Amino acid sequence: MKGIESRKDDHIRISLEHDVASSKNYWDDVKLVHEALPEVDFDDIDCSTTFLGCRLSCPIIVTAITGGFPKAETINKNLAIACMNLGIGLGVGSQRAALEGGDDRSYTIIKEYDVPLKIGNIGAPQLIRQKNKRALTEEDAQKAIDMIDADVLAIHLNFLQEMAQPEGDVCSAGCYDAIRSLARDLPVIIKETGAGISRGTALRLKGIGVRALDVSGVSGTSFSKVESFRSEDLDKTDSAEIGRVFGEWGIPAPISVISANVGLPIIASGGIMNGLHAATSITMGAKCAGSARAILKYAMESPEATERYLRIMIREFKTTMFLTGSKNLKELSEKRFILTGAVREWASYLEE
Repeated sequence: MKGIESRKDDHIRISLEHDVASSKNYWDDVKLVHEALPEVDFDDIDCSTTFLGCRLSCPIIVTAITGGFPKAETINKNLAIACMNLGIGLGVGSQRAALEGGDDRSYTIIKEYDVPLKIGNIGAPQLIRQKNKRALTEEDAQKAIDMIDADVLAIHLNFLQEMAQPEGDVCSAGCYDAIRSLARDLPVIIKETGAGISRGTALRLKGIGVRALDVSGVSGTSFSKVESFRSEDLDKTDSAEIGRVFGEWGIPAPISVISANVGLPIIASGGIMNGLHAATSITMGAKCAGSARAILKYAMESPEATERYLRIMIREFKTTMFLTGSKNLKELSEKRFILTGAVREWASYLEE
């Protein structure tokens, strides 16, 4: 168990000490049209929404930063307080450590706060047998939900990260059936971890009971790069090279929002660094925007610092609504967006 705790500690440390972001933030290639005469008062703008049955003051979710090691308790506590005060959603990191016998306090801490949307988290690779490791069961999944009083459970797809991880779980056959089985009885969403979800994969997931997709495309943290740095620290040359070579692998986040829009609610994540990015994702078809890396350093400081940063993000979101003449999210979702640069090239390819 100490191995998992140490790995999670490494992930946070490396994310803060090294440049592990995508070399390009593709959200900057998406432009909105300025409305010079908005005809709406800023204070009258309503950015509230209902997502997966939960009422949010703004369609922003702090997505799956961490859990499973001592420092994570403080991070998740600070996040929970801020998200409660602001009325926005919160997801925890993978709960595998607690499900395999580790201390669950870094997760259960968020039960003490009235966060309007809480998202649990387990990995798809752990739903099947990996080498000498047992597969997580429906009982384990329910335990993950109960651990934080989760409204929904995210099953994360992190096979790129697993390939770059020295001790990675690299079996995948059977994961789809395992997800389908869980989704029959439990409130399940699917979350990528930085490489995006294609239209084909989204269509495969549609209709098996999955309630939403968190696309988490290329633009934000590359866990391939994180694992590459970690492998270097461990003197694991092979996995370090895999992490480096595939550090930019995946589907750009804005493209994944478009391509994965098959009728399931979408959380746009991967490089959402400010409220403009978040609002832009709503015009592209997302129902909520998820952010993690942008908030991490504040979450390590205090709940006040976390809340202060998130308040700025929400104001940036509302400013985008004001400057596009949008009184509510329905009007924002109907605004035009323009694709430029690499995102436009990707979109042209997908249209062929």
